[in-house]
Parts: sequence; C-alpha cells; structure tokens
Amino acid sequence: MRSVRRNTELGLIILVVMIIGASYALASLGQDAVIPPNVLGFLGVVLGLLLVAHVATRLLAPDADPTLLPLAGLLNGLGFVFIARIDERLAWQQSAWTAFGIALFCITLMFVRRARNLDSYRWSFALLGIILLMLPLAPGIGREINGARIWINVGPMSFQPAEAAKIVLAIFFASYLVEKRELLAMGRRVGPVTVPDLKHLGPVLLAWAASLVVMISQKDLGSSLLFFALFIVMLWVATERFSYVVTGTALFAAGAYLSWRAFDHVQTRVTIWLDPWGDTQDKGFQIVQAAFAMAAGGIGGTGLGLSGKINIPEAESDFIFAVLASELGLVGATVILIAFLLIIGAGLRIAVRADHAFDKLLAVGLTTLIGLQAFIIIAGVTRVLPLTGITLPFVSYGGSSLISNYVLLALLMRISDDTAPVSMADAKELVTV
Repeated sequence: MRSVRRNTELGLIILVVMIIGASYALASLGQDAVIPPNVLGFLGVVLGLLLVAHVATRLLAPDADPTLLPLAGLLNGLGFVFIARIDERLAWQQSAWTAFGIALFCITLMFVRRARNLDSYRWSFALLGIILLMLPLAPGIGREINGARIWINVGPMSFQPAEAAKIVLAIFFASYLVEKRELLAMGRRVGPVTVPDLKHLGPVLLAWAASLVVMISQKDLGSSLLFFALFIVMLWVATERFSYVVTGTALFAAGAYLSWRAFDHVQTRVTIWLDPWGDTQDKGFQIVQAAFAMAAGGIGGTGLGLSGKINIPEAESDFIFAVLASELGLVGATVILIAFLLIIGAGLRIAVRADHAFDKLLAVGLTTLIGLQAFIIIAGVTRVLPLTGITLPFVSYGGSSLISNYVLLALLMRISDDTAPVSMADAKELVTV
C-alpha cells in the first residue's frame, strides 16, 4: 500500500512538472515571443527539488498522503511562473527560498518522527509563539513596511516572525485543548444554545486580547484575524460547542469595531474596502487596478504573458491572485481554488483518521491555517473582506511564508504517516523486519 501511495505521488509530481514547464514556456512566448533558452534547466531544477522532497517522504513518511506534496508543488511552481512574469530577479530569489523550504521540509520529517511527541513541549511552544509575535515591536530590529510593523531585520535578512508563530501556536493550542477540552465543553443552557461558563472563557478572552494587540500595535489585521480564528476553530473542534464560534465571532467583531473607531489605519482599510473608486489614484489604486485586471481576464484569461504591463503595486505578493486571474481567467482562478480545496480536504481527512486527540487537533489547526490564509487574501483581493496584506500560501513571493508552509506541510504529512491504515502486505513486511 505504501509503495502504491508513493508511486502515485511520483506520477503526480511528473504531471505537475510538465504543467509548470509548459506554463513557463507559454509565459515567455506571450511576453517575448521566444521559448526561453533555460526552459530545460528550469524543468530540471523543479523536478530535482520535488524529487528530493519525494525521496525524503518515501524514506521517512512512506504512508503519508500522496496528494499534498504534488498540490503544494503545483501552487509553488505556478507562483514562480507568475513572479518571473512580473520580475525575474524576484523569481530567482523565490527559487532559492523554495530550495530552502524543501530542505526544511526534509529536516522536519527527519527530526519529528511522531507528531504527538511535540505535545511534551507545550509551554515551550507557548513562550516561543509569544516571543515571535512580539519580535516586530522590539526596537532596533522591528521594521514597518506599508503601514504594518510585521517584519524584523537581522543583518541583511528580513523575516516575518508571524509566519513561524502560526505553526508554533497551532502546536500549543492543540496540546492545551487536548488537556482542557472536557472543562471547556461544560456550559449552561440559555434558550436554544449552550453558553460557556464564565470561568472557562479565560482562554477565549486571552486569545481575543492577543489578537487585538497584534491588530493595534502591529497594524496587522490579517495576522490578527488568522490567529484568533485558528484558536476558535480548534476550540470548536475540541469541545464540539458551536457557542464558542458565536462568542468568538462577536468578540472579534467588537474588537474590530473599536479598532476602526480608534485608529486611522483601520479606518483607511475599511474605507478602501467599501469604496475604492473614491480615491483611484492613491489609496484605492491597488484594488481598482486588480479589479480591472480580473475583469480583463474574463472566463478564459488573456493568456500567459499576454496581459501587457502589470500596474498593480505588490503584484508579486499581496495581489498575485489578481495577476493569475487576469492571464488564466475565471477557469485558471478556479483551478487554484480547487487546489487549495484539495489540500484542505486532504488535511481534514488526515484529522478524521487520526486516533490520537493531539494528532487530530493539530491536523485541524494546520489545515485551518492554510485554508484561512488563502481565504483571507483572496477575499481581500476580490473585496469580500478588507485587504489584509498576508500572502497566498505557496503562490505569493516571500521567503517567510514559503518556508513556514513547507514546514507546515511536513507536519501534516507526518501526522498522515502516523495515522495511515496498514495493509496486510505492509504488516507482513513490518513483522519480517
């Protein structure tokens, strides 16, 4: 069974490499009317990196889900093609980050031999998560870009600590909720709903306060929403109490409203969201240009490399989905959405099959992170939500996000390997060994 899974993964990887290579060649033909001379080298690098990850999985997690790595490779490869379309210099930086991310993917599989072993380091992960969240506020290394203070500088390197914090905090939340889920599930009936006891609302209020600190001090609505929603979803799964979702939503809405009334940068985001056409040459320029680009794409897209000059600021990171929808159209944008849905489906399937509570909750948390992050940024680009400035997982330019998501992927695959059903042939092989 394990050989079938890994052979399936290998076949999907080869298919992904063919799609990415064809996209790279078509983008160059559309832009410069020539096939790039480095297309074979590019294919070799893409295939080589994915084969390294595949071999590591075959050796270290042979029973892991066979679809996660090819889907991540597809998103990562298409993201590279569009980043190269925007700025080749950034594309080669992204390729270096991809290599580093895959290296950490392999290292994570090597050192985390059982996901539930992470449960023993609960408070260490809690402390590390708080430190990572607060690092951008530290004088000397904290850096503000585009109004959000979410970066740190260490020598020539820039990094977003929140990208690592999301994984660390997901591990802590899973460990904490496994121990406290019975107490947190207690409540009292108020009409048709069960209301949590006030003494057990402490964790929710603490998570709410932390999200407000991030929103207010770092001016980062996206990370604030992501972390709080992560905790509420994991709390809901752990306790099976939907009242926590209602309470959490009300608390976040109240905090967001107070922030909107008190802080100019939040008011600006909301104003642009509601009416970008009122200031098309300044604050609403990004949203308006993205809307024009997506409208030009229509159903089938303008074609790779055929949309002309890209006038969207931060197109390679915050707005890469708009560029993709412009050149691939609604069909291509839907393919990207389906890829994310397949990753989410695989992650939830892993959670359902897990027989250990910590594994189950951690799989839910990691899957929630990918799904929520993709939803938040796509919703911001399409004006379903205010723009938050977080990255589209595996697709957008950015080393912090790419590396963290490959570590997240490795943890999901480790849980999948730990919880995979063993076939009779594999059981005989294990007994023989």
